[in-house]
Amino acid sequence: MSIVTKTGDKGMTGLFGGQGVAKKDPRIEAIGTLAELNALLSIPTDEFDIALHLVEWIGSIQNLLFTAGADLATPTENNNATVPRIEARHIEQLEQWITQLEETPLPPYFVLPGGSRAASYLHTARAVCRRAERQTVSLGQRSPIGESLPTFLNRLSYFLFLAALEANRSAGIAQIRVSYDEGVTSA
Repeated sequence: MSIVTKTGDKGMTGLFGGQGVAKKDPRIEAIGTLAELNALLSIPTDEFDIALHLVEWIGSIQNLLFTAGADLATPTENNNATVPRIEARHIEQLEQWITQLEETPLPPYFVLPGGSRAASYLHTARAVCRRAERQTVSLGQRSPIGESLPTFLNRLSYFLFLAALEANRSAGIAQIRVSYDEGVTSA
């Protein structure tokens, strides 16, 4: 049996529960950004030697991003659809990992994205996560969404920042300090 529905050929797609929406719908934009984030997270775990606990945590997060996508694809007013949703326990898990990563003191300065290649990808993933968060919050102002989604994405973006710092530390690469005067010329 083919999964090709051909409904997308005319710019439409379906939500769980059968409701059809345009592919440009804000809900679909947010779901697409979550898919982009999920794909991006495979790069630092597949291509670079990062700490095993980060690989395991990111793998768990990638599964949760599918849950988040299903949550977004199922409007909360659709009581007939039974899908997994992001819950408080998922946020608590992220917070536990954040606490573990915060055991190493944060730099006392702002850092630029970069250092190791793995850290660069994790910083990029953080930026994509922030976009997903903005899209989800905006959607939630117009349409009911799972109540834990915005908080989950907010915590995830902070986790990804800390994971990038950890990737640099484990590679023995110093964080890149922001220099506010670099590149500034006076007239």
